[in-house]
Amino acid sequence: MEKITALEKAGMQLEPGMSERTTLAEKVNTYINQFVEELPQKPGYTKKNIGRLRALKLREEGGQLDELLDILGEEMDNDGINSASGRHMGYIPGGGLWTSALADMLAAATNRYAGIAFSSPAAVEIENQMIRWLCEVAGYPATAHGNLTSGGSIANLVAIQTVRDHYHIHSGNVKKAVIYYSEQAHHCIYKALHMTGLHEAVIRTIGLNDRFQLDVHALQLQMEADVEAGLQPLLVVGTAGTTHTGAVDPLEEIAALCKQYHAWFHVDAAYGGFFLLVNDMKDKLKGIALSDSVVMDPHKTLFTPYGSGVVLIKNRKALLATYSHTAAYMQDASGLEDIDPADAGPELSRHFRGLRMWLPLHLHGIAPFRANLEEKILLCRHFHEQIGAMGFETGPAPDLSVAIFRCPDDPGNQQTEQLIQALHEDGRVFFSTTLINRKLWIRCAVVSFRTHLREIKLALSMVKEAMEAIQLGVKKYSETFSG
Repeated sequence: MEKITALEKAGMQLEPGMSERTTLAEKVNTYINQFVEELPQKPGYTKKNIGRLRALKLREEGGQLDELLDILGEEMDNDGINSASGRHMGYIPGGGLWTSALADMLAAATNRYAGIAFSSPAAVEIENQMIRWLCEVAGYPATAHGNLTSGGSIANLVAIQTVRDHYHIHSGNVKKAVIYYSEQAHHCIYKALHMTGLHEAVIRTIGLNDRFQLDVHALQLQMEADVEAGLQPLLVVGTAGTTHTGAVDPLEEIAALCKQYHAWFHVDAAYGGFFLLVNDMKDKLKGIALSDSVVMDPHKTLFTPYGSGVVLIKNRKALLATYSHTAAYMQDASGLEDIDPADAGPELSRHFRGLRMWLPLHLHGIAPFRANLEEKILLCRHFHEQIGAMGFETGPAPDLSVAIFRCPDDPGNQQTEQLIQALHEDGRVFFSTTLINRKLWIRCAVVSFRTHLREIKLALSMVKEAMEAIQLGVKKYSETFSG
């Protein structure tokens, strides 16, 4: 009993009292407020030594929150890509809504288990409410269902595993099945195929048209040839917003081919799906409603923090047939009418993700999300026009909110490579690159809810300054060499 009492006393450090909780929370809140207030002035990308963080070791006795926050503020928040910044225009950035952070704190502190309704009926109802709303956004029927996941990778995995099971693909027939996707499909698709064993199927990588979309004519010819060869078209993956260029594949035409050949049509709309909220974009994206499954990432274009994905399956029974299982120790939890999230995806232990969507959507309403998305489309078009007017080679007019550009007359990519290096060294705005048909392109992804006209103007002036500095350096070198 004495030892138990002593251990309890030692362990009570994990349960701070109200006064200490208030003090700790105030310090963290001050840190967060300062971080958010300084974001508009902070660079999008920096390189910094993180020596203090690397040197920090765990010890038996605890440390001070002030010291830990100081290390985080000095090194974590000033090193690498500033993902929360409106100056992040490189990869498709995650969001970082402050009100989603509040929701995450509520979810973590109350620690409700949202995997089964028996554990927390309200938590599961919140998650299922979000699924029902997302089905409405996608144009899916009320009989559809889905799962809130950690991101697009797991969401695509859920869809692809459902396809495998629905078509009864196994080791005996997998090599007769054919899977089609464009050369710009996200690499997590291949990961999902590998994890489900479908990488042993016949994989067809379809080329692109002149807008960097999947070439539907090439797809049709390939499907025809495969059927004639005795193969089974199993799955076609369309993309609504490629990571490379933001291109939206011809979804309606792909859907028609899938219907003709009895193949499953899956749309990876991790980046582009939520642009359905913008009235002017509904026509371009209406083919999503014709798909059998779709993936969307709230942590991209719904601006929630990283770790937010969703998969929707039109055939609810197919989804549940893949993931709904029972166990003897869970017998008390069965028999409720709600669909348990644990029965609609691979995770049993899972974060209560629904709250980080539910709270901001109810608190702010849908209108500001729609306004942000429409603003990003217009900002991207403005960037595309202006960068072209500056003399750069540009890609096709943006389908969504990604524009690509490169140095003109640069067959070997050396000038474009030099430019992106200069932009990264500057770091005020972060850009990234992609390689298409051996051409190096610089990507400007206008996705963050914190990206506004001032950030676009800064990005344009930064590119101009970098290019002028490069040209001046070349001129000086030429003059020196000639002399």
